[in-house]
Amino acid sequence: MTSSPTSEAPLSPHWRSHAVVLALGTFAVATDMFVIAGLLPAVADSLQVSVAAAGQLVTVFSFSYALLAPVLATVTTTWSRRSVLITALAVFSTGNVLTALAPTYELVLASRIIAAAGTALYTATAPVTAASLAGPARRGRAIALVILGSTSALALGAPLGTAIGGVWGWRATMWFVTALALVVVPVLTVKLPDGGAGADGSLRQRLTPLKNRRVLAVLACTATAFVGLYAPYTYLSAVFEPIVSDDGNRLALLLLVYGVAGTVGNLTAGFLADRWGPRRVVTTATLALACVFVLLPAMRGSFLAAVPAVATAAVFSFAVNTPQQHRIIALVPHAQSVAASLHQSVMYLATSLAGIVGGIELELAGAAALPPLAAVLLVIAAGLSWATRSQPPTASPTGEEPHQARATARR
Repeated sequence: MTSSPTSEAPLSPHWRSHAVVLALGTFAVATDMFVIAGLLPAVADSLQVSVAAAGQLVTVFSFSYALLAPVLATVTTTWSRRSVLITALAVFSTGNVLTALAPTYELVLASRIIAAAGTALYTATAPVTAASLAGPARRGRAIALVILGSTSALALGAPLGTAIGGVWGWRATMWFVTALALVVVPVLTVKLPDGGAGADGSLRQRLTPLKNRRVLAVLACTATAFVGLYAPYTYLSAVFEPIVSDDGNRLALLLLVYGVAGTVGNLTAGFLADRWGPRRVVTTATLALACVFVLLPAMRGSFLAAVPAVATAAVFSFAVNTPQQHRIIALVPHAQSVAASLHQSVMYLATSLAGIVGGIELELAGAAALPPLAAVLLVIAAGLSWATRSQPPTASPTGEEPHQARATARR
C-alpha cells in the first residue's frame, strides 16, 4: 500500500455519527449565510441606512468568504482538523456577537467579515474531515451528510431565524445563530476524533491544487454550473410571477418545496457518487437540470405544474455540490482542505455572479428567458464535467491500491 504524504485521521466505523456532528456546525453557519437577506429591512431601519446599503452586508460577507476560504485553509492545513473546526466556530461566533452588539453600520459591516472568515474555514474543513473518516468508498455519502446541514438551514434555519428577528429584532437572530454554533463546539470536542492534519509544512505542497489542471477544470465546471443553477433560483419570484404575484403564500410554498426536494437530491447524490462515480452524477444532474429549465417557461403559468417543476429542479440542483467536492478532494489528497476551500470559494463567487447575470437577462429579455439561458450554461458545465477525469490512473496517495485508483480515474 502506498504511503500517504498526509497525516490523515484513521477511518472511523462511526463515520455517520461524526458526519452528523459536522452537519450541526454546517447548519449553524449556513443559517447565518441565508438568514441575513430576510433581515435587511429591519437592519436598515435599525442602523438608519437604506435597504440597498444594508444589502452590502451580504455582498461583503460573500466576497470575504470567497477570498478568505483558500487563504485560511492554506494557513491552517497543518493543524488537526478538530482544532480547525473549533477555531472556525469560535471565529464565526465572535463575528456574530460583534454583529449583535455593533452600534453603527460600519462596525456591523466589519463584523460580517469576521463571521465570513469563520464560515469559510468551517465549510472548507468539515466535508474533508467527514470524507477522511469515512474513507474513499463512502466519501460521497459522508460529504452529503455534512451538506445536509446547509440544505436544512435553507428549509428550516433561515425561516426560524427570520421569525425570531420579526418578534425580537434582528439582533436576537444574531444571538440565536451564535448559540447554535456554540452548542456544537463541545459536541465536536467530545465526539470528533483528533488528528488528520492536512499537508506538511511546505508552502509549495499546500498550493499544489492551484497548479493542477484537473483541479482547475473541475473548478471551471463548478463556476459554470452554479451560475446556471442559481440564476433562476435568485429570481424565482420573477420566473413564477404569473402565479405568485397575487399570493405570497405560493412563493413561500415553492421555496419550502425547493428546500425539501434539495435535501433529497443532496443525499441521493452522495450515495450515487459512491456507487457510480462523481463525474457521472454531475454530468447527469446538469444535463437533467438543463432539460427542466428548457421546459420551465411553459410551466410558469400554472401552480400545479410549477410545484413538481421546482421540486425536480431542486433535486438536480443539489445533486451537483456533493459530487463536485468528492472529485476535487480526490485529485489532491495531500492538500484536501485547500482544494475544498477553492471549490467553496468558486461556488460562492458563482452564486453571486448568478445574481448579476440573471439580473441582466431579466432586464434585457424578461423572466421567461432566464431558465433557457441557465440551461445553456448547464449544458456547458456537463461538457466540462464529462471531459475531466477525477483522478489520474496511478497509485493513490490516500492509500488506495493501484486498481482502485484506475477505477476512480474512469469515473
